[in-house]
Amino acid sequence: MTMSRDLNTEYQDTEKRLYAYDFDYIHRDYMLKALAPHLRTGNVLEMGCYHGEFTKKLQPFFDDITVIEGSSDLIEIARKNVGDGVRFILSYFEDADPGRLFDNIFLVHTLEHLNDPQTVLKKVRQWLTPGGRLFVIVPNANAASRQIAVGMGLIDYNAAVTAGEHAHGHRATYSLDTLEHEAVQAGFQVAHRGGILFKPLANFQFDAAMRGGIIDQAFFDGCYKLGMKYPDLTASVFVVCEA
Repeated sequence: MTMSRDLNTEYQDTEKRLYAYDFDYIHRDYMLKALAPHLRTGNVLEMGCYHGEFTKKLQPFFDDITVIEGSSDLIEIARKNVGDGVRFILSYFEDADPGRLFDNIFLVHTLEHLNDPQTVLKKVRQWLTPGGRLFVIVPNANAASRQIAVGMGLIDYNAAVTAGEHAHGHRATYSLDTLEHEAVQAGFQVAHRGGILFKPLANFQFDAAMRGGIIDQAFFDGCYKLGMKYPDLTASVFVVCEA
């Protein structure tokens, strides 16, 4: 099933909305911190890589990394950032055939981009080794900052896909319950679920506060700990799935 979307343009910044903020790079550190206790020994498949920042964070944990990415431009950038040792496959997920099984598969801020997530998730189930795990992280519809934006009238409702998000390829906005439902509908068992980083500010506000010296690493550590208590209010939510 071949898609017609141009993935080389969807990730690019626009005049109205950046694709990646400084907050996003810090956020990835806490993603891996949350998932690290659940990793399986063996190899890994990353589905979607952007510029390879999360791929680089996986390298200390895994020697055998494969990436499937639908954008040739992003593969070129990521390959330069991660160096040798990572296998890249240029393909839409719907058409991909990695030719092997994986102990760990990651969909990090990727599921919300898919036209047909059920088709992809059911395909991914066939790529897991016995006992392998799928890790899915998505932006959270119920993040505190997003609910504030709804209260301000900037977003229609929590799970809305804004015009800027749609331009960058988003097709859905998940909360923890709808993410878990998506995984279960595809035949997975959810072994763990949670939230990453309590998020009181929008991304651009975080960036401005960091540049102004208003917040620091200790603030982010506090947000991470608070997010473990209140996962529904975090920047991202995740599920750890088993076939």
